[in-house]
Amino acid sequence: MAAMAGLSRRLFRPVSCLPSLQGWQGPISARFMSKKPPQEQDSEDENKAAGSGDEKKRGWLTNLLSVRTLEPSRESHSMQLSSKETVYEIQFHAVKPDCMEDYLNQFKIFKQLMDEKKAGSELIGSWTVEIGDQDEAIHIWSYKGGYPVLNEANRIYRTDQDFIEFRKNRNKMLRYRKNQILLAFSFWPELKPRPPSNIYELRSYTLKPGTMIEWGNNWARGIMHRQGNNEPVAGYFSHLGQQYVVHHLWAYTDLESRKQTREAAWQRPGWDECVAYTVPLIRHMQSRILIPTPFSPLM
Repeated sequence: MAAMAGLSRRLFRPVSCLPSLQGWQGPISARFMSKKPPQEQDSEDENKAAGSGDEKKRGWLTNLLSVRTLEPSRESHSMQLSSKETVYEIQFHAVKPDCMEDYLNQFKIFKQLMDEKKAGSELIGSWTVEIGDQDEAIHIWSYKGGYPVLNEANRIYRTDQDFIEFRKNRNKMLRYRKNQILLAFSFWPELKPRPPSNIYELRSYTLKPGTMIEWGNNWARGIMHRQGNNEPVAGYFSHLGQQYVVHHLWAYTDLESRKQTREAAWQRPGWDECVAYTVPLIRHMQSRILIPTPFSPLM
């Protein structure tokens, strides 16, 4: 029985045993980050389980098996991780292979119409998939002002005759389409224009329900180890549509640059810890390599 009690204490660890964020300040760290280094907490847990005062070093596999609980809060997880002052929309359009060129020409006109009619939307980036789901186009829009601006943009899109005609022509070129409404993680670097030309990687993660705060806690630290080549572009999580989905967008010069940048991250203390703590939170993940369209603001 004592052994089972010790095992229970090791598997069900509170969020306070997460490693502290050194040198990072923000609302997430103030509310959720631990004040105790992981080595101290790990030693205490193992001492209790073993019934002795000997310190033992925990391995990577032990971290993978750890389960941590979250402190109760009167704020939603989305409010703790982001702000609703700006919402984003990501669109996935699967295009018929023989229609991609016509589709991109039509979408360029659509972007111009959205600007001319002052719908309140702004195209952040537009890409086609180079590696991943072939013949797919991905677009990210921002709505500064939040849901009231999104509501107005959708009203114009549904009722304006130019947009009605656009949809009739566009839908003939698609195999399927889907979208999600996103919020931006507050701890990611500010999105800024980049000099051409880049390839982009969209890494999408479906998380276990209830783990978004823990994901944010770990990535608030982990992102510091991934800025050596200015590769972070944007980090989002879904608010409407498929739930518990995270999108990380990265920029690289080419595939070789991506390989070198990712390998270099493992040489920085702390990155391995971020991976060890976040892998157990993932149910599914997908990586796409993206090429900017000629009219994409992010090149």
